[in-house]
Amino acid sequence: MSHIAMPAHAAPQRPTLPGDQGVWMFICGELFMFGAFFIVYISDRSQAIELFNRSQLELDQFMGAFNTVLLVTSSWCVARAVAAVRAGHDNKAARLLLVGMLLGLGFLVVKYLEYSAKFAVGITMMTNEFYMFYFVFTMVHAAHVLGGCAILALLWRKTRAGRYRHDMTGLETGASYWHLVDLIWLVMFPLLYLLR
Repeated sequence: MSHIAMPAHAAPQRPTLPGDQGVWMFICGELFMFGAFFIVYISDRSQAIELFNRSQLELDQFMGAFNTVLLVTSSWCVARAVAAVRAGHDNKAARLLLVGMLLGLGFLVVKYLEYSAKFAVGITMMTNEFYMFYFVFTMVHAAHVLGGCAILALLWRKTRAGRYRHDMTGLETGASYWHLVDLIWLVMFPLLYLLR
């Protein structure tokens, strides 16, 4: 059986991460930060299980689950938008990015309703240790969602203008950040709402 020699210039390239490689340093830093938060949360929870369990029962699991659906669906839309640009379908990609951004904003509306319900009955960050974690974690995450929505709005505008036809680095970078926001919530939701 004969082997066909590959020319030196045709050597296979090593796969690279999508988007700007510098953003992956930021993503790793964010994952490290939230990972440290979650370790502290689990450690403190183990010292006051009854308090944490009782407080968790006061959260609206439906709202938390609905927000999970919103973010997962949004992340799917953004991934499909990247694929659409690769296939040369800028208009479809722009529509998907717009839907992804609107779903992200929907997440923030739901979170606002959750906060309002808690504040209305006198529950704040100072109520107990569980609520301190709940408000800090979810508010930091909400700030990430808000920033991500601004990024998606920029990606939507540039995609409509055909800016990513020859270089998708900016689109892939923004999409990678949005998937980070989704991933963090996928860990945060069960920790805050479901863990017993």
